[in-house]
Amino acid sequence: MRDLPSVSDLTEQQQRGGVCVWCRTPLSVGADIDLGEQRARPDGGAAYSWFPRACSDVAACSAREAGAVRQ
Repeated sequence: MRDLPSVSDLTEQQQRGGVCVWCRTPLSVGADIDLGEQRARPDGGAAYSWFPRACSDVAACSAREAGAVRQ
């Protein structure tokens, strides 16, 4: 399993699990991997939960992330 990116580098949709945490492809139930509830504790702010998900097709996701395949 890959390390998750820093929550501060992600869009709201990536944090909420609407798009892949790595390649930003829109996700649907069954075509995703639930990466579980995560907790963030920003400096000077209140802790909060975020809910990343990823593409179930890891090879295609990696290719999209690398820019090899256009969405």
